[in-house]
Amino acid sequence: MGDIMSNVKIGDKPLNNFSNDELLEWMQSYKPGIKIRDNTAKIWIAIFRSLDEQGPPMTVRGVFYNCENVYRVVEKSENGYRRVQNQVLTLRRLGILPYHFIADNTRWVRKPHTYSGLYSYLEESKKAYRRALWQNQNDYVEIWCEKDAIAGMLHDVTEPWDVPLYVVRGFASETYINMAAEQIKKQNKPAYIYYFGDWDKSGVNISKDIEKKLRGFGARFNFERAAVNKEQIKEWNLPTRIAKDKKWGDAVEIDAIPANKLRALVKDVITNHIDERAYRETLRVENLERKTLESLFNDNLGLVPNEVT
Repeated sequence: MGDIMSNVKIGDKPLNNFSNDELLEWMQSYKPGIKIRDNTAKIWIAIFRSLDEQGPPMTVRGVFYNCENVYRVVEKSENGYRRVQNQVLTLRRLGILPYHFIADNTRWVRKPHTYSGLYSYLEESKKAYRRALWQNQNDYVEIWCEKDAIAGMLHDVTEPWDVPLYVVRGFASETYINMAAEQIKKQNKPAYIYYFGDWDKSGVNISKDIEKKLRGFGARFNFERAAVNKEQIKEWNLPTRIAKDKKWGDAVEIDAIPANKLRALVKDVITNHIDERAYRETLRVENLERKTLESLFNDNLGLVPNEVT
C-alpha cells in the first residue's frame, strides 16, 4: 500500500500508510469521549480515501460518487448524496477535513487590490508578473465548464497554462457569450474550445447552445465536447443516474469522472496545442524580464520595506 502515490498527509505521514483502524483512531481524537458510529466511520474513511486517491480539491458530488461506486458505503440515491454531504460538513467543522479540500467556486468577494505602500506593491508586482504564454503559440485555447464547483477544481490546471476558464452555470446569457466571442475574434489565430459538462439532455443542449451563439456573434473556432461523452461512460465505467428526461436514458454528471482523471484530461487538451520551442522561449524571456524588474526595484527606486507615508 505504501508504494501507491498519496495526495494527502496526516502530519508528515502519507495517508495511504495508515490502516483504516489507524485512520479512525486519528479521527476519534477529534471527538474524545464520544465513539464514532460504525456507519459514520465507514463514510469518513471513504471520504479521506477518495481525496487521497484523486487529490484535492474534489466536489462534494465527486466524493459521493466515489463513496457510492468504489467504497459502497452509501446508496445510489439523493439520500446517499446528502449523507456524504452532511459528513463532509461535519468533518470540516470538526477541523478534521481542511476546507480547501472541497471545491466551491460559487462565492467570491469583490474588493480592489490595495497595498501598505509602494514597496509592497512592487514586491507583489515582481511575483505576479507573467508573460502572455499564448502570444507566440500557433493556437488559442479556452476551457468551458458547466458548473462552478468543477471550475474550482480545474482552475489549478488552467491557471498555470494561462488558459481562460469559462463557467456557464446552465444556459449562458447573450451578454456573456458576446463577451467571449469578442475575445476569440481578437486572437487572429485558430481557436479551440473544450467543453466539460454533464451527459444528459440539458447538459448536451447547453454545449450546443454555447457553440451556436458564439458562431452567431461571428466567432470562428473548433469546438469539442471533451467530457462527458459516450465513450468515456463506457471506457471508464462511470456511475450513472436516472435522467430527468426518461427518453434520454442514463445520465452522467461531470463530477462522476474522478478528479485526478478530469484534471489530467484538461491538461492534455491544453498541452496538445503547446509548441514546446515557443513555450521555452516565452519562459526564457519572462525570466529575463523578472530580473529587469528586480534590478529596477533594488537599484533605482530607493524604497525601504514597511514604509510609512
